[in-house]
Amino acid sequence: MSRTSGNQKASPAARRKARHYAVQALYQWQLAGADLSQIEAEFRTDNDMSKVDLEYFHDILHGVPREKTLLDEKVAPLLDRRMDEMTPVELAIVRLGAFEMLRRIDVPYKVVINEAIELAKTFGATDGHKFINGVLDKLAQRERSVEIRGPRAARD
Repeated sequence: MSRTSGNQKASPAARRKARHYAVQALYQWQLAGADLSQIEAEFRTDNDMSKVDLEYFHDILHGVPREKTLLDEKVAPLLDRRMDEMTPVELAIVRLGAFEMLRRIDVPYKVVINEAIELAKTFGATDGHKFINGVLDKLAQRERSVEIRGPRAARD
């Protein structure tokens, strides 16, 4: 299924494809500063989006720029370098992961981290996935501590 509607939940594969295209679109937005609606239209026209969770793609593509200041504020203290020293690919993946970590609590933190690692392996430098893993793991510790501790800790 390519779209979620009502109580239907998109397949993990459709979400994965949405992230795959979203990181490319965010990369384009970061470098060119093009209009988000134009970027989205181009991606929908130029790619086979039939097996993509289009709502999720839209949510990420528009949510990351809208929340950019907050995302950067949350991530910056967790980095071992300045944000402007990150590659554009790393920056797009970290922001995407941070957006999911903060705004998509329906997605388990482990899924957010694993998906970001896979994106980094696909699009990033050789060991970029290790950097992404470290940053998002630290963010999860801060932002999803209740989820990390599990349901038992929440009851105690």
